[in-house]
Amino acid sequence: MSMIFFACVVRVRDGLPLSASTDFYHTQDFLECRRRLKTLGLHLARYPGRGSAEGRDFSIHFSSSGDVACMAICSRQCPAAMAFCFLETLWWEFTASYDTTCIGLASRPYAFLEFDSVIQKIKWHFNYVSSSQMKSSLEKIQEELEFQPPVVLTLEDTDVANGMMNGHTPMHLEPAPNFRMEPVTALGILSLILNIMCAALNLIRGVHLAEHSLQVAHEEIGNILAFLIPFVACIFQDPRRPILLVGPNL
Repeated sequence: MSMIFFACVVRVRDGLPLSASTDFYHTQDFLECRRRLKTLGLHLARYPGRGSAEGRDFSIHFSSSGDVACMAICSRQCPAAMAFCFLETLWWEFTASYDTTCIGLASRPYAFLEFDSVIQKIKWHFNYVSSSQMKSSLEKIQEELEFQPPVVLTLEDTDVANGMMNGHTPMHLEPAPNFRMEPVTALGILSLILNIMCAALNLIRGVHLAEHSLQVAHEEIGNILAFLIPFVACIFQDPRRPILLVGPNL
């Protein structure tokens, strides 16, 4: 019975996937676990060398050292010692095949595609070889885990960490201050009334002057503008400012 379903090698500093096993599982729970594994891979630099994220049906285990981390999705029944023994074996094989410079220069996902077959072989070995044949290796890893237990997360923790790393920190919302306009004072009302009266007076005087000027001579058009301009000025007068009474004396 398979207990290790998926494995990948990622670069620690940015979570770039370097190589991965072939994915034969397409259940909803597994795909959700794959998504969270990818999210967790972005934050491996924040965690110690070994850790596990427990889910309902699957668990994510990771082991990192230096520039490289190995991650795996296993069944909940898979012993932690076996999962970490698998990851350590995978790490040794990968670092023996590629040097630090080559790993650091990788610029695209799955740059070491040829290593996928190695992952498949190691995964098959741990899934189908009896535990008795790996007894010494498992005992060694078990002792290490007892001496230094891996950090334990939940799959929900990976989403919380992703939000914080992307700047979506929890926000404490406070009600915005309620700004209200101040009511118009008695002086402002009086100013507004006088503004209207002055505008009306200038308009009336301007209209009468226009009728007279157009009948007498066209050169008196300036007198008409002398009343219309103060009328427009009164219309746009701010009632909170002093009134400027403008107009020619007849």
